[in-house]
Amino acid sequence: MDLDDIDLKLLRLLQHDASLSNKELSFELNKSIAAVHERVKKLKRLGYIKKTVAILDRHKIGIGLISFSQVFLKAHTFEVLNEFEKEVAKFPEVMECYQMAGSYDFMLRIATKDMDAYHIFLRHRLAVLPQVNTVQTYFVLSETKSETAYPL
Repeated sequence: MDLDDIDLKLLRLLQHDASLSNKELSFELNKSIAAVHERVKKLKRLGYIKKTVAILDRHKIGIGLISFSQVFLKAHTFEVLNEFEKEVAKFPEVMECYQMAGSYDFMLRIATKDMDAYHIFLRHRLAVLPQVNTVQTYFVLSETKSETAYPL
């Protein structure tokens, strides 16, 4: 489906503040509340809007350490890759998991309380997966930008 200018503006607005009411959106888009409601329903049904979430302040909920781990697997068969993805998806500490092209196989963004919690996660959960050969981790010192909205 091709998105028109109204759909794109609606998506831009919702990406930056998903708590906007249909009334507020209708004012911004110069459309009726019913028309906005139908567009939002359509964008959800077609998968443009995957879910609506609240973005939390990680420090206020006790997440003090963000790390990025490069994971090298022992083999690259379909079964090994799928099993690793299935297992790592179960870990609540893993916020994102990407299969990569290049010198390592996966990049993980991991959120833990502190270095001790990361160490326990690595030693008792990630590194013991049978598919894992090596894990190389980088720790975030400061966060300059963290954006959830895609450019439209």
